[in-house]
Amino acid sequence: MITFDQVTVHYDDAAQPALREVDLTVEEGELCLVVGHTGVGKSTLLGAVNGLVPHFTGGTLYGRVTVDGRDTAHHPPRELADVVGVVGQDPIDGFVTDTVEEELAYAMEQLAIPTATMRKRVEETLDLLGLADLRHRALHELSGGQQQRVAIGSVLTAHPRVLVLDEPTSALDPTAAEEVLSAVTRLVHDLGVTVLMAEHRLERVVQYADRVVCLPGDGRVVSGSPADILRTASIAPPIVELGRAAGWSPLPLSIRDARRAAAPLRTRLAGRTPAAARPRTVPERPTSLAARGVTVSYHGVPAVREVDLDLHSGEITALMGRNGSGKSSLLWALQGSGPRRAGSVKVDTGDGSVSDPHAVSAAEARRIVGLVPQTPADLLYLESVKQELDQADSVSCTYGPDAASGGAGETARRILDRLAPGIDDGTHPRDLSEGQKLALVLAIQLSAAPRVLLLDEPTRGLDYRAKEQLIRIVDALASEGRAVVISTHDVEFVARAADRVVVMAEGDIVADGPTAEVIVASPVFAPQTAKILAPLPYLTVEQACAALGDLDEASDAGDAKAGA
Repeated sequence: MITFDQVTVHYDDAAQPALREVDLTVEEGELCLVVGHTGVGKSTLLGAVNGLVPHFTGGTLYGRVTVDGRDTAHHPPRELADVVGVVGQDPIDGFVTDTVEEELAYAMEQLAIPTATMRKRVEETLDLLGLADLRHRALHELSGGQQQRVAIGSVLTAHPRVLVLDEPTSALDPTAAEEVLSAVTRLVHDLGVTVLMAEHRLERVVQYADRVVCLPGDGRVVSGSPADILRTASIAPPIVELGRAAGWSPLPLSIRDARRAAAPLRTRLAGRTPAAARPRTVPERPTSLAARGVTVSYHGVPAVREVDLDLHSGEITALMGRNGSGKSSLLWALQGSGPRRAGSVKVDTGDGSVSDPHAVSAAEARRIVGLVPQTPADLLYLESVKQELDQADSVSCTYGPDAASGGAGETARRILDRLAPGIDDGTHPRDLSEGQKLALVLAIQLSAAPRVLLLDEPTRGLDYRAKEQLIRIVDALASEGRAVVISTHDVEFVARAADRVVVMAEGDIVADGPTAEVIVASPVFAPQTAKILAPLPYLTVEQACAALGDLDEASDAGDAKAGA
């Protein structure tokens, strides 16, 4: 169905090709998962399937890409629209109509499909994706998961034989992600659709994949079965990391298989108390931000309902909840830029006084409360990465010698190099991948080292290595007394990064407590390690490995004593 024959893609301003001598065949009815670190060429590989590379992106494509027998060199994207459907990372960016039903019909209208056929296909797609009850709903009123299903449906109505998905679950809560992946799997199994999917949160999708295509970073690709590729890959989900550490063979890819393999491991770990996932302790944490009765509404509809929240110095708080539960609205209200119908927000400025970020200048508000939004590109407006970084440092330096430290004595450039190494100074910010854009905005905001830092879905588009660097940076900020809030659906990140979890639903806070208590109490939010080793109180692979290391040391010491 899809064939890459010695394909090399070289962009005009790049020192090395994005893809190098790629030979790859994806069969009909196959779900192929594309993995790799941020910026290694995954989007280029996906874009070559429907001709966006090089017809739209520029650069030179050597070799041959064919889709259902059509050579993309001679067929621009519009001539492949009936064969290839593409769903980007942010579905709302691709919507061109107002309602669900209109959006499903739009692609067929462009292909001049007869009206009777259009009507039939719309009904079939509504049923297939569980959208029948939403057919007349406005697109902007839908949750993230519903929008994602509409985006998939809008390309399915044209009956493409190939579906290209670029991080389809990156902004979805666990339940919504399951809905989307269930729909995609149904397409593969029931309709024989070929799916090429790029995703960083491998823990969500690897169990559904027939094959994994790994981009190691040198422009080449390696493909094979998920278990074979992930056994040695530098990027792997927690379930695979745990399987490697425990020596399981074959390597399990689902929670069910891992629990079966983990029975002896649970026996070995029984009775041991795991080391704290967050070993940093602060004897007494003063309040950095106090919110009382915060209420946010849009067109008379409440999004946040009289929320009381204290954020403490040196504490990392995860803000979780379903899509549409009010998390982003609360963050914007706390930062001062968003609407606030009622309530108060008081922030300790660090000099003995308190301020309401809504009542001070934008520059001062950024110093006391920094916010990275869900769409980080909204904060990028200069012509190069260097200009953005220099501007961030110059603004930060006006507020004192430690303001540009990023919490660890680092400039914006050094923070960026830790989050996403290899981004050239001369690159235009709009030419970066989504993960690289996020890393750039994170570096810009962290350079000011604000008293309170609010991150809205900061792990979206980041690989595991970049998430590890992000954990180190926010931990450094917290260790210096900053209060950090991370709104996220990434339960694996929360298990490793957060001291405290706050869960929202319909604008209210419904749970607030230590990370281990809150996320393990919910099967929706529990990380993979917790599910595999339950009822033992382990959250992360690192905790399990540390316990196994202690057991091995104790065993070696016992053997040595017996031998003496």
